[in-house]
Amino acid sequence: MPNLFTPYTFKNLELKNRVVMPPMCQYSVDTKDGMPNDWHNVHYISRAVGGTGLIIVEMTAVHPDGRITDNDTGIWDDSFIPAYRKIVDGVHQYGAKIGIQLGHAGRKAEDANPPVAPSAIRYDGEGYKTPHELTTAEVEEMIEAYRQGARRAVEAGFDTVEVHGAHGYLIHQFHSPLVNQRQDEYGQDLALFGVRVVEAIREVVPAEMAVIMRVSAREYVDGGYGIDYITDVCRRYQEAGVDIMHISSGGEGPVGSGGMQVGPGYQVELASHIKKALNMPVIAVGLLDEYDVAEKVIENDQADLVAVGRAMLRDPYWATHAAKELQLEAEVPVQYARGYHR
Repeated sequence: MPNLFTPYTFKNLELKNRVVMPPMCQYSVDTKDGMPNDWHNVHYISRAVGGTGLIIVEMTAVHPDGRITDNDTGIWDDSFIPAYRKIVDGVHQYGAKIGIQLGHAGRKAEDANPPVAPSAIRYDGEGYKTPHELTTAEVEEMIEAYRQGARRAVEAGFDTVEVHGAHGYLIHQFHSPLVNQRQDEYGQDLALFGVRVVEAIREVVPAEMAVIMRVSAREYVDGGYGIDYITDVCRRYQEAGVDIMHISSGGEGPVGSGGMQVGPGYQVELASHIKKALNMPVIAVGLLDEYDVAEKVIENDQADLVAVGRAMLRDPYWATHAAKELQLEAEVPVQYARGYHR
């Protein structure tokens, strides 16, 4: 069976191993203009030096009011392209591939005034505002914003694009029955917004480029949806052009009476379910910090790739250290080789 350090190829996405750094907001834009800076260069390129196969840049807003905070990155204008190209070129120099997660925070945009959402339903948390319900015309404008964001990502040289449909952000809000109470076609068909976003992105990215989509496979609020519901939604996204599903959970509100059981690999079964039900590649994520746990996910064919988040914040060289610990071949930069000799 494949292990964590076997190559993986899908379309033109050729990865040297199965280790993914998932998108994690850095809240490090200095001037609140959305432009990535030296911190982002060091942050992403160091994980490439550390042996990661695929790096996915943090949720990057397709609209200024789509940022979680004003200190987040954006891609709503062509002026962003050179800054992202610099990061892409640096990551490629050290043998990793890189994608970017396109998103919009919707009603969870903390600094937008007002935020926007499918319906004027406030996010249940301290400090959040009641959102403006997007008109049908504004929904169409938002789809175009995603299209243009994807075009810019291609021009910057990214190897893949990930669509953020998880964690209570805008696309998740549209496909969540708890949040979407619209009366137009985007309320009658809850998956329609996400489907049209994917279709728009597919129109501007190369046919051979893999498109990834991240979803929350389970909502933890009382009355929230479960795995069977999201499987049907993901099937629609797959038909629209998504190639790989990145399976997370939650983020739509406070955990309800059913609780949330968190532990190593706690979301892997959700990923495995989607993989089998839709016969498509998946990325598993969720406390896969321990090397042997991540390895078993691949060995047991529960997922095709594993995303390591918090552990990679602590250790940029997580992939190299995992290979050494698992007694597999590790690519150590020549500059650091003597640090690994016993």
